[in-house]
Amino acid sequence: MFIDSHCHLDRIDLAPYANDFNTFVDAARAANISHMLCIAIDMEAYPAMLEQVMPYSDISLSVGVHPNVSDGREPTLDDLLQLADNDKVIAIGETGLDYFRSQGDLEWQFQRFRTHIAAAKILNKPLIIHTREAGHDSLDVLREEGADQVGGIIHCFTEDWAYAEKALDLNFYISFSGIVTFKNAEAIKDVARKIPADRFLIETDSPYLAPVPYRGKPNYPTYVRYVAEHIADLRGTSIEAIAEQSTENFYRLFAGSSADRLRQAS
Repeated sequence: MFIDSHCHLDRIDLAPYANDFNTFVDAARAANISHMLCIAIDMEAYPAMLEQVMPYSDISLSVGVHPNVSDGREPTLDDLLQLADNDKVIAIGETGLDYFRSQGDLEWQFQRFRTHIAAAKILNKPLIIHTREAGHDSLDVLREEGADQVGGIIHCFTEDWAYAEKALDLNFYISFSGIVTFKNAEAIKDVARKIPADRFLIETDSPYLAPVPYRGKPNYPTYVRYVAEHIADLRGTSIEAIAEQSTENFYRLFAGSSADRLRQAS
């Protein structure tokens, strides 16, 4: 069984599933996807996303505003605390810094990041971190704000092993997306080989970043098996071992959450 630790289910193309979300969920279950963490990126789309996934016990949510979102409502600390006061919400984010798409004076991005960390600490919920071309500044903010108290996930990891070690020291897990399957992703593959067995997760970031052999096409949670398969090859083990270990790691990180309680009851 696989867990997709980062996906955007309100943004996937449902055309292959008769434009029906329930049909999609049934297909994911048939493909041995035992749980999906659906990630929020703005305030405006969140209510509809919550309504969409609410009926499904094997889908959890995060609450947050992506660092590149600049045309929506800025979340206050009270906003995040209120929205996260829901059993479906097990994480805060995605949040972080991104110097690739956002340029100029980015003080607003730093402030947003710090607000998310404050909410996570109050709620004692892990953080989902997005960082692009801002790796060390992201770590500095996490360190300054005491984010190690709650930990979380560096999602869609694209840094090197030296960076991974610093993230691990801050109580964060490393999550590998389809990028690890790309031919030129040697630094990420190196991290996938070296990462301690109890500190990695797998994800799709669907509908983005489809793994080989679907690179360049729409991505789906069912493709997480290709991420697991590639990591298994890199680590010289079986896909079953990667599935089992990443699942165990997910539930350890989110111990006590609604997702973890569901697993224990099943």
